[in-house]
Amino acid sequence: MPAPEGEVDVTTALVERLVHDQHPRLAGKVQFVSHGWDCDLYRLGTAMAVRIPRRSAGDLPVRNEQRWLGELARALPSPVPVPLGVGRPSSVYPWAWSIIPWFEGVPADTVSAEERDVCATQLGEFVAALHAPSPAEAPLSDYRGVALHMRDAGFRSRVTQLGDAADLVLRIWDDALGARPHPGRSWTHGDLHPGNVVLNTVDPDRGIAAVIDFGDLSGGDPAVDLAAAWLFFSRQGRLAFRNAVDRGRAYDDDVWLRARGWALDISLGLLTESDGSERMTALGRAGLASALVPE
Repeated sequence: MPAPEGEVDVTTALVERLVHDQHPRLAGKVQFVSHGWDCDLYRLGTAMAVRIPRRSAGDLPVRNEQRWLGELARALPSPVPVPLGVGRPSSVYPWAWSIIPWFEGVPADTVSAEERDVCATQLGEFVAALHAPSPAEAPLSDYRGVALHMRDAGFRSRVTQLGDAADLVLRIWDDALGARPHPGRSWTHGDLHPGNVVLNTVDPDRGIAAVIDFGDLSGGDPAVDLAAAWLFFSRQGRLAFRNAVDRGRAYDDDVWLRARGWALDISLGLLTESDGSERMTALGRAGLASALVPE
């Protein structure tokens, strides 16, 4: 699936103007970093970044981050991109945008699963802390953290692309569908794959520099984040991750069955809908292979 076209022309000059007009005390050199599905990222000076939608679908996720991340961050053991400056729509730009911290490090998907194992316990503790019950006013997602059966039709339409592996994938998927659903809703990141965790390169023993991109932040089934066990780690790291999560939340086997299903669903999406991005398709291949290994 091709990445959506931008609906506005976000440029370095536009970002510079927005920062100057709304947060002049934070102004600095602006440099383009990357395009996302809905938002672009620009570096601002040496210690900040600007997260700015390039299409309308990015507006509400940015507003949700602005509303909730500061509150959630107080209970989280690893840094998250709490906005330092809240950007508002103006005469030159139509949507919300944010100035956030710049986290020095490398995306976790640029190292091997075995190298990511160093942060397995740390990420498990993060997830357990995040998964507090979400309030009634928390945002909801139409596709992440939902009841797994809501993903079934799309999953089955994509799994045909796997050829001989499809039968095994469907057996595991059907086991996940048969697990008991989650009662109530918990806070979830919703998109917890290795591209959204920054590893600390200044002090590698500290593992995680930050967990980023909370555009899918919502109340839902925590199993969507527990899929990280297969998306991130080797078998040894997966055990460490699960032990850390269970110390904080004591999840039952049904949650982990659904989590393995989510790992398949997310991996299959990355593999088949990443518009030729080798970085994303590599994540999909690795996650799928990991989720197919017998437990």
